[in-house]
Amino acid sequence: MTEMLTVTSIAALRRQISRWREAGESIALVPTMGNLHDGHLQLVRIAHKKADRVVVSIFVNPTQFGEGEDFAAYPRTEREDREKLHKHAVDLLFQPSLQEIYPPGSSTFITVNGISDLHCGASRLGHFSGVATIVCKLFNMVQPDVALFGEKDWQQLAVIRCMVRDLDMPVAIVAVATVREADGLAMSSRNAYLTVAQRRIAAKLYQSLREAKQMLVSEAMEFSRIEQQQLQFLTEAGFQPDYFSICYADNLLPATRFDRDLIILVAAKLGKARLIDNIQISRHG
Repeated sequence: MTEMLTVTSIAALRRQISRWREAGESIALVPTMGNLHDGHLQLVRIAHKKADRVVVSIFVNPTQFGEGEDFAAYPRTEREDREKLHKHAVDLLFQPSLQEIYPPGSSTFITVNGISDLHCGASRLGHFSGVATIVCKLFNMVQPDVALFGEKDWQQLAVIRCMVRDLDMPVAIVAVATVREADGLAMSSRNAYLTVAQRRIAAKLYQSLREAKQMLVSEAMEFSRIEQQQLQFLTEAGFQPDYFSICYADNLLPATRFDRDLIILVAAKLGKARLIDNIQISRHG
């Protein structure tokens, strides 16, 4: 197995990228904040099928955390992450410092208006500006042919797609299906915050999505009633729901019964963990 390169500076990253470009090789980027689980590793596995070289970044990005959120406590498992990436034949790990990414005096941020203000953006002010900024910076540094993101963070994916389109970035965005535990809970670094008792409850988040999908497909009741019913279900199960929304999949605006490509988005707190998930619905034919 080829040794994985680990670089911490933008200059070293660009030197290696230039060598691969000169050799005519294509590049895939998997941006992460570390504490890697099988959801991240699935992105890596698919990245190998999309390009000659796979670059993974690990950077816990402070600009996407709001005041009082878990930036300081966010799990950091650098040694374990490097071992996992090496086993999955990653070509280069980019692991920069905070000062490398945001040197003193940094004052430029990317904001994708509209879609960033909905759902998670309504309760995590500035979150998606931080996401768009770090992803834009990584795209400028790596200049990948393709970048891979998980569908669990559907709103993040929508924001990034919009940014790439609006700024004419020559990057193909590949969405990868959510990887789940055996009981349906979407894999997430924040699942580590759950106690044993909370972990048993957590699977009910996906259960609520599946039940809502069934009601929606069977046209059993109005969208607003489905949303309210599932919010009540989650509250009674022990969650503190943020939202449960039936949306048009592209722009995440509220869906109507005439729309065909839908997504149900949910976010809820359970103890220290804020969990998000979604389920897609196509009603063609």
